[in-house]
Amino acid sequence: MTASPLAELARLLPSLQLRTEPADLEHYGRDWTRRWTPAPLAIALPGSIDEVQAIVRWANAHRVALVPSGGRTGLSGGAVAAKGELVVSTERMNRVVGFDAADRILTVQPGIALEAVHNAAREHGLVYPVDFAARGSCAIGGTIATNAGGIRVIRYGNTRSWIAGLKLVTGTGELLDLNRGLVKNSSGYDLRQLVIGAEGTLGIVVEAMLQLTDAPPPSNVMLLALPSFDALMQVFEVLRGKLALSAFEFFTDRALVHVVAHGAQKPFAEDHPYYVVAEFDAHTQGTQDAVLAAFETCVERGLVGDGVIAQSEAQAAALWRLREGITESLARHRPYKNDIAVRIGAMPAFLDETKALLAREYPQFDVVWFGHIGDGNLHINVLKPDALDDAAFVTQCEQVTALLADALQRHGGSISAEHGIGLVKKSYLGSTRSAAEIAMMRGVRQVFDPNGIMNPGKLFD
Repeated sequence: MTASPLAELARLLPSLQLRTEPADLEHYGRDWTRRWTPAPLAIALPGSIDEVQAIVRWANAHRVALVPSGGRTGLSGGAVAAKGELVVSTERMNRVVGFDAADRILTVQPGIALEAVHNAAREHGLVYPVDFAARGSCAIGGTIATNAGGIRVIRYGNTRSWIAGLKLVTGTGELLDLNRGLVKNSSGYDLRQLVIGAEGTLGIVVEAMLQLTDAPPPSNVMLLALPSFDALMQVFEVLRGKLALSAFEFFTDRALVHVVAHGAQKPFAEDHPYYVVAEFDAHTQGTQDAVLAAFETCVERGLVGDGVIAQSEAQAAALWRLREGITESLARHRPYKNDIAVRIGAMPAFLDETKALLAREYPQFDVVWFGHIGDGNLHINVLKPDALDDAAFVTQCEQVTALLADALQRHGGSISAEHGIGLVKKSYLGSTRSAAEIAMMRGVRQVFDPNGIMNPGKLFD
């Protein structure tokens, strides 16, 4: 803190919280990847938009790099500060700013947790439909930075579908008020959408206008056991044709082993290689009949070996835990994660190729598959053996990821579905984006952040 630039920042903003204790540097300097040793200059916790702007201007004057930080639940190294950056945490900017009943817009600060947004929306009889397992700890600013998806993308889409407006402090310290909640606005480029998914490389989101919607009709959940990988997309087609699906999630037997060991209840007496959790509207007797008809169709076609339909909210929660508890159950193994996406139509051919690729390249590792198969998003987790050195493990996995990136390119997919690029995936960005696109992205970044202080090294160098 006695260093001249930090001392100047402290004098400039006497109410700004600045932390330099080693425990704080470690805590705020990393995300869930745990691959890089955190080494930030300090942690700044602004309490207002004015303070964020002042921090950015100070950073420009001293050429200090900034790393925006929310809940740090990211899985791509996007919030890592390992090279002396100043971490700008929005932790103190965590309030609901206001609610507009006519427009159904909830305006919030970026540090508010997703679960708190859900609770605030519920107070007005509405919902903010983006949802996933880290809801209690992830910050809304981070979900915007990565265009987070989650478990109900089939019905509601990703985060970008629900952002009515944004306030952004750019890399020069300028405050932009983007779209301002308008439903129709054909007045040039929609910079709001450009910011969503930019991983903090264009600026720091300091306020967000969230579009709320009606609560969904009553729903129910069923768990299906599948005999083969090939049955996945066929079951999806049957259910989608007969039910109003809001979620269609899958996981493997290896995922089930880990989540049950972590405290979840085993659903069936017999083991099966693949499982699906499906959530669907269930507000009429006709829906119940359709559920049974869909289940019977799958059984008759040999696509399902067993199944259970939740008979209570508690049972529905227990079934969801089998899917949502997977990430936490794998954490101690420090998994290498792939978060990939292809079009639904390309999924069968891609699954065939990828299954063979991973079986060939990872014979010695425990590979856990799960994901949002209904929107084309797969999570492939490779678990590190305890005896294997971290660096050697990552090196082996990255060699396979290069092959996976090639497969994604052939099938028109993406190396990142919802986790972002960050530090982890920037080597593979070219498999998803053309050279011309990446050049344009660099140009856009230069306009928003001419001195290159906003989250440098993330997305691309």
